[in-house]
Amino acid sequence: MGKLILVRHGKSLWNVENIFTGWTDIDLAPEGIEEAEAAGKLIKDHNLSIVICFSSYLKRAIKTAWIILEASDMMHVNCIKSWKLNERNYGAWQGKSKDAIRTKVGEEIYWDIRRGFSTPPPPLDINDQRHPKFDSKYDALEPSLLPLSESLEDTQKRVVQYFFEAIACELVKGKTVLVSAHGNSIRALIAQIENINKNNISNVEVQTAVPAVYEFDNNLNLTNHYQLQEAELTI
Repeated sequence: MGKLILVRHGKSLWNVENIFTGWTDIDLAPEGIEEAEAAGKLIKDHNLSIVICFSSYLKRAIKTAWIILEASDMMHVNCIKSWKLNERNYGAWQGKSKDAIRTKVGEEIYWDIRRGFSTPPPPLDINDQRHPKFDSKYDALEPSLLPLSESLEDTQKRVVQYFFEAIACELVKGKTVLVSAHGNSIRALIAQIENINKNNISNVEVQTAVPAVYEFDNNLNLTNHYQLQEAELTI
């Protein structure tokens, strides 16, 4: 069975500014580029040979994948992109300061939406220019598939569906797979793989550009998982 490497993209410009990003296509910050380079070097140092790569449609995840593959000397690897690996759609909160939203709605509502499982943020208006129907990346999709906002539960449904329809079959073939995605799409996938229930998913923290490796048995049951760390220097 192959190994699965999950990586949240490096810090984006809006991560640095503490702004809800969601499906907004924000670029990596300079420090996010450095984080992705470090992730690629870790993968190389641990002798992991990536055979296939998956990312979302969003440039911060795509660029993180590219940088990792370059830093690990594996730029020949194909990278398949899917909107189903996109970040959670934060609806009307997208582009808004997290601190301002927390002050406006209060701590309880804020954390119930941000770290909860089933509660989505307020939806976008159908004619809001932030709606993905106005983004040419999604022209080929049925309009009914484009969310106005999403809970983590909604995000998990599409991410897990994609995992089983596209990623799991590569693992079964013995391939080492890199997935470069987002905080919530990675959280949703981790919850599925590690069998974390909805009441405990709020405790799952996904750091930017820290590679997490998952190993499975022949039935795709999890046997081991760990984060890659810098090798200790010996004197």
